[in-house]
Amino acid sequence: MTPMCRNPMLGATFALVASVAQAQPLDCMIQPHQVVQVGSATPGVIESIAVERGDIVERGQPIVQLKAEVERASLALARTRLAQEGELSAAKSAQAYAQRELNRASELYEQKFISHNFLDKQRTEAQVAEGRADQAREKRALAAREVDVAEAQLALRTIRAPISGVVVERYLSHGEHVDEKPILRIASVDPLRVDVLVPAVAFGQVALGQKVTVVPELLNRDERVAVVKGVDRVIDAASNTFRVRLELANPDGRLPAGLRCKADLGLDLRVASGASADPHRAPIVGAESTAARSTR
Repeated sequence: MTPMCRNPMLGATFALVASVAQAQPLDCMIQPHQVVQVGSATPGVIESIAVERGDIVERGQPIVQLKAEVERASLALARTRLAQEGELSAAKSAQAYAQRELNRASELYEQKFISHNFLDKQRTEAQVAEGRADQAREKRALAAREVDVAEAQLALRTIRAPISGVVVERYLSHGEHVDEKPILRIASVDPLRVDVLVPAVAFGQVALGQKVTVVPELLNRDERVAVVKGVDRVIDAASNTFRVRLELANPDGRLPAGLRCKADLGLDLRVASGASADPHRAPIVGAESTAARSTR
């Protein structure tokens, strides 16, 4: 008879310890998926802020407006220049007239009514008129580019939300100067990020795309299903753990970030809990002690 059979209670105890260690959920923390400090690409004075702390914003939504009187005036001037067509119209007319004169001169030259010098003069005038028309077209294209630049400069005075989420903090108010300081802080809460510290003994047991049960430590919150999105490849020597990052869908926004939670990854932590991987190792020690007592 083996030692395990002589002490069935001891074997049951080790089986229970192994089962508990294998099913034990791990502590985790629910974090925003992304946190952004919203600032301004250009210095200026705040004209208005459209959101407050706790407001939900969508990506691309205007949230801060800087004073932009100069930029609006520059845009109006650029559009006025673009709308001016007199120079280009005159240049085109002059080019057409010079071409007609050249055509008539060519016919007269073939009939021996004018000299070659006069024909060369008409050809030169036609080329000059064509060059002036090209210059007018280039000026008009440059005016269109100036409109684009003015519109871009004006657009910089309107700050839009870079991500969808909730306003966590508001640092500045109406009338304050903006330079390098952030104006708002926005946190993305759909999806949420869940960080789990896993004992090093379980390294290799977690796979990308694996589904994990997460239970937030909040009253009346049901367990949810998250997906493994990242696994650290470096073990932290101080804590002998590695980090696993989960993604937790939160489309209704009911689950706030910053909560502690429990995550069940279905890991085998028996070695980490101090139980031996060999189920017969501990009972053998007890058998040796029994034999020693019998010899005494």
